[in-house]
This record gives sequence, C-alpha cells and structure tokens, in this order.
Amino acid sequence: MQRQLVSSTPPRVIGRRLQEARKARGLTQQDVADSLEVARTTVTALEKGERRTRPDELIKMARLFGRPVGDFVGLKDPVASFNEQLRGAVSKLDSHEAQDELRQAIESFQRLCEDYLHLEALNETPLVRSFPPQYRTEGTSPEVAAEDVVLAERHRLALGDGPLPNLRDALESDVGLRVFSFYLPSPVEGMYVYTDELGGCIAVNARHPLTRQRWSLAGKYGRFLTDRFRSEVSMLGGVGRSRFGGRFADAFARCLLMPATGLRRRFNELSRAAHGKIAAAEICRLAHQYSVSAEAMMLRLEELRILPVGTWGRLRDAGHHIREAQGQSGLPSRRRDERSLPLRYQYLAALAYEEGKLTEGELARFLRVDRVAARRLVQELSRSSLLQDEGQVTSISIDLKSSVVGAKDPVLHT
Repeated sequence: MQRQLVSSTPPRVIGRRLQEARKARGLTQQDVADSLEVARTTVTALEKGERRTRPDELIKMARLFGRPVGDFVGLKDPVASFNEQLRGAVSKLDSHEAQDELRQAIESFQRLCEDYLHLEALNETPLVRSFPPQYRTEGTSPEVAAEDVVLAERHRLALGDGPLPNLRDALESDVGLRVFSFYLPSPVEGMYVYTDELGGCIAVNARHPLTRQRWSLAGKYGRFLTDRFRSEVSMLGGVGRSRFGGRFADAFARCLLMPATGLRRRFNELSRAAHGKIAAAEICRLAHQYSVSAEAMMLRLEELRILPVGTWGRLRDAGHHIREAQGQSGLPSRRRDERSLPLRYQYLAALAYEEGKLTEGELARFLRVDRVAARRLVQELSRSSLLQDEGQVTSISIDLKSSVVGAKDPVLHT
C-alpha cells in the first residue's frame, strides 16, 4: 500500500512536502544527504521532484523529520511551515536550549493542527468557521480600539456582559479557532498562526497558571480579529511586540474577560451586600468568578475607577498575601487546564477509531498517549453518568458511531 501511494503521488508534490518538513525540523539538505548517504544534489533533485523518491528513502526521511510516511503521500495540499512563519521569534530567546525547545514546540504545534484537520477529513465534519471581517484599529488608542472590538464581538456571538468560564470551548465552537495548550519555554506566552487550510490556530503555555493561559488566549483572539494574517510568538513582558500591539493585546484581554458593564453591576451588588466595606477576600472571590488573577481584577477595577487608583500597589507593597485572602473567601485556587487537546479533537479521534478508520496505534499517535491510555480515553469519552429515580448514580455507554439524527433508537448500554 505504501509503495502504491508513493508511486501514485506526483514527485513534485512529495518533494515539496519533504522540503517543508526538512525546514520545519531545522535541517539542511546536506544533513539529509548525510543521513541517506547520498550526494546533496540528490536531495535537491528529490525536493524539486526531478527524481522520484524511493519508498526506502521516504521511510528514512520520515524518521529523520519525525513525521509519519503518510504526511508525504496522497493528494492533500501541504500546509506552509509554521517554523518559516515564526522563525523570527526563536532568536529572541537567550539560550540555545530554549531556542531548540521553541523550534520543537512550533513543529509540534503544526503537527497538532494538521492532525486536527486530518481527523475532520476522516469524519467528514469540518470545523465550522464563523470569522468576522478584520476589525480596523487605526486612528484610535489601543484601549479604545480594544473596547470597541470586544463590544462588537460579544454582541456578534451573543455572549452578554458576564464572565466567560469556558473561553477556550467558546472560541472553538462559536468562532471556529483551533486552540491547544502544551509546554512551551517559560518566557513564551503563546503562539498564533493563520493559514487558509487550517484557519486560526492558537497555542498557550501549559506551564503558566490557568488564569495566565486564559489571558494569553484572549490576547491571541484579539490578534486574530485585527491582524489575522500576521503570525506571532508572544513573550512575557511584551518582548518582540510593537507598543500598540502589546497594549492592544492586554487591553483586549481585560475587556473581553472583565467587561465593564457586567463587572460594575456585580461589584455594586457586592458593595450593597457588604454595606460599602469590601474586603480583599471579596475581590478574590470576584476574580475567581471571572477566572482571572486577583492582580488583574484589582487593576481592572482601578481602570474603571471602581477602586481607587493604586489599591493593588498598596496591598502588594504592604505584603498583603492574596493566597491568604483567597483562603478566607473559601475559594479553591484555579488549577491548570490539563486538556492539551481540544475536546472536539478527542471525540473525532475516538469516533474515527470506533468506525475502524484509525488503528489502535494511529489512535494513540493522534492522542499523544500510549495505546493503553488511548483505549481508556475512548472509554471515558463514550460513558456518561445517569441519576436514577432512586437516587443511585449509574454509568451508561454511548455508541459514538450510532446515528442520532433520524434514528429512532440511539444505542445506549448500561
């Protein structure tokens, strides 16, 4: 089958994909030539499609690039290299170790996005895109522009003026973005790439607290809305961003996560209940409700002139312990979101496996786990809790491949 796919794929198509994969891996043609024990001119001929790639050569190069052979054969179009689009950010990291880690993370990011697209093709369920035209921000300050864009988007998506506890899922289901969370070098906040094939793709740093991941995600959403075709690796502290771009991203995150109208209303309710005396614990509880840090909440309240300017600075300088205030409010600290893969991505992989479109080994590769964990995840995705009339909680197994539209009896197993 592999030999048949190689022979049926045009040499120029294979060559172009090999070149993209080589560049994404940061290798030269000479590196590939040395691995294959051939002349560099042979690699040049392979990439130009002037010489057909033999199956054994393709297998060796696939291993060298860390890709499955299937990435290079078939009639799908290749996706432009993320490393090519984001290479300028690598040099901003101080150590060679961090630079190598970022290169590998960029490559992993692209593989995840391409695998997501492949799972959609297998299941014939493309991600529904609800992309607005790019918003214009010229001629105004970043803060005013951010407020205007947030108001327009919340209205377009019918989000109201309340907290967004499931921002990641909302951006995927309501907008059509691909969002991943995985480990990046510590100084890296997140990554954003847009291609015609994949749409808008976002990665946030799983090393960072969940509140920071949400902030980064919101900022990347702002980039998608206003400067869609410019890829970005953003660093903590705004390194590498223009002054306008950095201010806009932060202002957009503040306005999206803590909209002024709803926040004022909730704060006034707290104030009335406490007869005007608001303790730090109440601010921490409000921050928890909005899934932001206590610092971000206090600074937002200062910005809206709800709290006196400098409140956060005085608490910080006085050594006030926010964790202690959080404990007084009885609220747990927010944990990291351990879901590196979107839930929809996982369901698509499970469905393709249940329908026999993926082998167990392929399922494990798509889910980035071993085979045992992959089988367990499929079982978890296909089970749901059920509360019976007697008060007992049981579990039912749902046949993921059964039809529910136009079907009289969906398949359920207790």
